[in-house]
Amino acid sequence: MEEDREKLIRVLIAEDQAMMRGALALLLGLESDIDVVAEVGDGDAVVAEAAAVRPDVALLDIEMPNANGLDVCARLRDAQPDCQVIVVTTFGRPGYLRRAMESGAKGFLVKDGPVEGLADAIRSVTAGRTVIDPELASAALSAGPNPLTARERDVLRAAADGSTAVQIARTLHLSDSTVRNYLSSAIGKTQTQNRMAAINVARGNGWL
Repeated sequence: MEEDREKLIRVLIAEDQAMMRGALALLLGLESDIDVVAEVGDGDAVVAEAAAVRPDVALLDIEMPNANGLDVCARLRDAQPDCQVIVVTTFGRPGYLRRAMESGAKGFLVKDGPVEGLADAIRSVTAGRTVIDPELASAALSAGPNPLTARERDVLRAAADGSTAVQIARTLHLSDSTVRNYLSSAIGKTQTQNRMAAINVARGNGWL
């Protein structure tokens, strides 16, 4: 019996919606070769929890409080390189896929797929393969890379709540003129007319 348990794939689920998190844990727990060893609802708690339970695979939602799944993916890769990451999200955006792969994810799936597909994806990444939703992979190739620099993304995120250039400058420790330059550049790259439109385009493409 102990030998059988050692063969189980240990899985951590990071999902902010308690009902979805519980449902995934319940359904994956029915698989004979998968053991859900932790459930986390806060992005900042993932790395510490992973250090405690040592999962083979981490399922990360993108939209989580305090730290999104894409940022957590990079942290987890650095902290536990043997843990394979699958991003599972409602938002099947090409930009998210690119960022997930750049952050070290081995899988990227949308939540409307069957749980059997998720279980198969867990087995695949454990075996060293990469699993990506095929339609999203095609869309990502067509969309091209993220045109925004890291600083342009920071400034757009800070502007999303309506903050002025002066307020953004204080938050990011930049000069007012530098913030305005970043905003102007982001607006030009997104081919929009103002910062809010630029934010909407960037979010819609998964660039933020």
